[in-house]
Amino acid sequence: MPPQSPPVTTEILVLGGGIIGVTAATYLAEAGRKVMVIDRSGICEETSSGNAGALAFADILPLAQKGMLRKVPGWLADPLGPLAIPPAYFPKLLPWLMRFLLAARPAQFETAVSAQAQLMKLAQREWQILLSRASLTHMLREDGALELYDSEAEFTASSVVDEVRRRFEVPFLTLRSGEIAELQPGLSDRFRFATFLPGWKTVADPRQLGQAIWTYAESAGANFSPANVTEVKLNGGMISVRTADGRTFLAQKLIIAAGAWSHRFTRVFGDPIPLETERGYNTTLPPGAFDVRRQLTFPSHGFVVTPLATGVRVGGAVELGGLRRQPNFARSQAMLSKAAAFLPGLKIEGGRQWMGYRPSLPDSLPVIDRSRHSPNVFYAFGHGHLGLTQAAATARLIRDLVLEQDLPLDTEPFKASRFKR
Repeated sequence: MPPQSPPVTTEILVLGGGIIGVTAATYLAEAGRKVMVIDRSGICEETSSGNAGALAFADILPLAQKGMLRKVPGWLADPLGPLAIPPAYFPKLLPWLMRFLLAARPAQFETAVSAQAQLMKLAQREWQILLSRASLTHMLREDGALELYDSEAEFTASSVVDEVRRRFEVPFLTLRSGEIAELQPGLSDRFRFATFLPGWKTVADPRQLGQAIWTYAESAGANFSPANVTEVKLNGGMISVRTADGRTFLAQKLIIAAGAWSHRFTRVFGDPIPLETERGYNTTLPPGAFDVRRQLTFPSHGFVVTPLATGVRVGGAVELGGLRRQPNFARSQAMLSKAAAFLPGLKIEGGRQWMGYRPSLPDSLPVIDRSRHSPNVFYAFGHGHLGLTQAAATARLIRDLVLEQDLPLDTEPFKASRFKR
């Protein structure tokens, strides 16, 4: 046998090269810490590459809320609708679904929406600061977003969302047909009602943004190693990480930011987390497919249309199907067909289909915490479809936890221990 290479040592090891891991590594490298990120694919090459590109600071409602729950039976009746659960996966998903239903109870709902609103305010501040420090403000688009409703009943039902937004001072405007056309020409005339969210932002391209932030992190001293992690364990006072190619990494501190795979590692440290996988689908059409002025969201249909520097992205929906099932790209096609009806003249040729794994927790809140049993291990995952939006806030909190500094908000709602109560 060839001699085994000596372990690679670092102060802080980050598992996961998605936008959460990248921003956490950036904040720590800026603070002068020696940081290394490990990921099997690269920097922002998986779920963080194909998201809708939104900084959705107005999206403060958890998925488990009455307005959403009323829609679930109808959505499940359509295998290509906004929500799908493969029948064979349902038994495995049942415990998570029970927690999801319990999260809609008034007390749990109020806790979640309040925590989400605080995290969003922090995210908005931290993103502005980070993009300025990294000289990347040119990648931010501040055009707002349109929520479009094709029936008066759906628009009336959205008043529940509006009330929550008023309580937490999230700005929005109610629009009618003529006003909608001014903000987005070329829409189908079926949309007679809309909500405009002026604080909603998008980025030029989520993959390009993540990689640009990483370039900035490298300039601050952060390092990256491509590797598929097979084992994580405590080794004396250190964390030992083994990879598929036989290498060993030793670190003083570990940050688990591995998205939908994170719960596999937290179990090692005594924290079983009920993490599930929202499989999201999209199609990115070539630039010029349609003159989309700002992100368009279709709440009753479960998808969005986003103008990116790299094209027009049509995607969304939720398929709760785990990590092993093959993609069902008929879901991408179904959303594209609807988009073509909603945006007459949309050129649907030449698109690239994609499927990614969103890490989803029953109460729609991420885990941002220190391990109870291993104080040199930290958790940063479970953001669902809000990973890009909340990345900078999560990085700020993780940095302050690691460096034992004062926190800018109460992290009690984001603790891993909440699932044992």
